[in-house]
Amino acid sequence: MWKQSLASVFVLLFGSVATFSAAEEIDAAARGYRWLTENAFLSSDFSQRVVDEVWRSWPEPLRSEAEQATPEQRRAMTFARYGLTTRPGDDSGKPLQYVVSDDGQWTMNCFSCHGGNVYGTPTPGAPNNRFALQTMTEELRRTKLRLFEPLSRMDVGSLVVPLGTTHGTTNAVVFGMGLMLHRDEQLNLVNRAPVQFMHHDLDAPPWWHFYKRPYLYIDGFAQKGHRGLMQFMLVPENGPEFFHQHEDEFRDIYAYLSSLRPPKYEGQIDEKLVGVGKGIFDHNCAECHGTYGVDSEYPNRRIALQDIGTDPVRANALPAIGRSFYARSWFAHAGEADEQQTIVDLDGYVAPPLDGVWASAPYFHNGSVPTLWHVLHPSERPTVWRPVSEQMDEQRVGLSIEVVEKVPLSEPDVAIRRSYFDTRRFSKSNAGHDYPNVLSEAEKTAVLEYLKTL
Repeated sequence: MWKQSLASVFVLLFGSVATFSAAEEIDAAARGYRWLTENAFLSSDFSQRVVDEVWRSWPEPLRSEAEQATPEQRRAMTFARYGLTTRPGDDSGKPLQYVVSDDGQWTMNCFSCHGGNVYGTPTPGAPNNRFALQTMTEELRRTKLRLFEPLSRMDVGSLVVPLGTTHGTTNAVVFGMGLMLHRDEQLNLVNRAPVQFMHHDLDAPPWWHFYKRPYLYIDGFAQKGHRGLMQFMLVPENGPEFFHQHEDEFRDIYAYLSSLRPPKYEGQIDEKLVGVGKGIFDHNCAECHGTYGVDSEYPNRRIALQDIGTDPVRANALPAIGRSFYARSWFAHAGEADEQQTIVDLDGYVAPPLDGVWASAPYFHNGSVPTLWHVLHPSERPTVWRPVSEQMDEQRVGLSIEVVEKVPLSEPDVAIRRSYFDTRRFSKSNAGHDYPNVLSEAEKTAVLEYLKTL
């Protein structure tokens, strides 16, 4: 009964973004979604009591507004401040981005980065372009200290390691490769000196690309598999036995990710212009980004840094020694019959698929470009900008933004300051991908219209 009902709910909720080839895959994908939202694979981050009291750590006038609000209104304010969303088709009030236990313990899940709003619609698998992890952690930590509640590893670690300097981006290397280098190949904890990293912010990729991509990450160094998804569970509390015991759950999670498809653009489309744009795209863009339609193909092509010209920090931040270690590890099935391929020596980024590209703003691997129009107009990309609305900029296809000369450092609310994206900062350049410069303005307009249909 449970399996049948959950599968039915899953199809109803995600019919617009998921397809399945067999009943077994429906069951596995439905279980995968359930594992992500109902099973805590990490230690608890904070309690319901802390969530209910965090508003007292907010600056004025927000704190006074929260004081006058109902509990339900305060909860909505909390979700909005930290980039949390409700769960589609679920009236429990629980956030998509956290597992909430029966006793009120909140634990981060993968949807924190990979589950956001698509222009106001909560969408599992969409990049969470509003997630405010650094701000949330700081304000929850102050609340815990006031309530004499214990601090989590995140609370302590974030005092020395940045979690994300701009809302909607995270220092993801810390959660994956950083923790991995404190293990041996079989995932036993080992005493090693802390590894120095180039901390940098990344924009999470949409999960609806997962079914197409044979390798993981923007540089495509790791062949995808269910074990590779477990890399982000490497907190010290999870020993080698944890990973062995939970393989089946992550096989289901792999099935869930594989089932996702992009949402469809529901605005007006000029079909004649789309036809023109497709021809221009296929001639100029498909070599890297693939073709779309009945006979679609995805080349999984890696572009050298000197050619793509986008921010190089991500490519330089992970040394070959880290990828070599991954290749020898349990995650890559090292020494097993099904050992996976790991690309150790590489230079550049893999051109991603563009399915649902209209729904995954901002753009580039660091989230530095707010709209597709700006992708197509390199010289017009704003230097400092911030989103001002959940509504889509339908003309430029992307975030509705305001452009300013500099981040207002006098702004007392740190959450507002961190909503600004300054492309002059380390790892945040919006340069590169200048290929659209060969197109005329009319051709760019046609390509933009075509991109809405992918």
